[in-house]
Amino acid sequence: MIKVMITDDHAIVRQGLKQILSETGDISVTGEAESGFQAMKVVRQQDFDVMLLDISLPDRNGLDVLKQIKKEQSNLAVLMLSMHNESEFAIRALKAGAAGYLNKQSAPAQLVTAIRQVASGQKFITPALAMELANAITSNTDRPLHASLSDREFQTLCLIASGKGLSEISEEICLSPKTVSVYRARLLEKLKLTNNSELIRYAIMHHLVD
Repeated sequence: MIKVMITDDHAIVRQGLKQILSETGDISVTGEAESGFQAMKVVRQQDFDVMLLDISLPDRNGLDVLKQIKKEQSNLAVLMLSMHNESEFAIRALKAGAAGYLNKQSAPAQLVTAIRQVASGQKFITPALAMELANAITSNTDRPLHASLSDREFQTLCLIASGKGLSEISEEICLSPKTVSVYRARLLEKLKLTNNSELIRYAIMHHLVD
């Protein structure tokens, strides 16, 4: 039996995932969490084979949670779930140690396949993501400017674009406002932008915010 933990801040999403997986004979949801803090608490108390981890959590970015999990529970296969465009977030998740990446709009059968695959020690990527990875390896000419951002800079970009202020961002990513300002300055320079309004337009144009 594959023991699965679900980490998502929406109860209706967790319930839907549990309903899908309850129809299988070899997968059992044995834990769940609605925040990054709660997720870490649960994985320290129980053993799981696979975690379904949402990238957008209320207290911490899913990539930060992923990195902490891989430090403490390196054998736990983490399958990232997100509403975001695969090409913008998946590569960062895989580099951070995720076993796979799946869009929440994927078919239930694909979710079951992904869980079984990562539980067996393999990686799971969709054909669309495989194409994106191939393009990233073979050519850098068509990559968007935000591909050059560090994870922290990219995270800051997404938070600013979602309407959060400096103090909110510093609290969410556990850094001082001064440090967040440094990240903001760096990403503006790398994206060749001058202010938050241009940054928000850039994020919307590249589908980095919901």
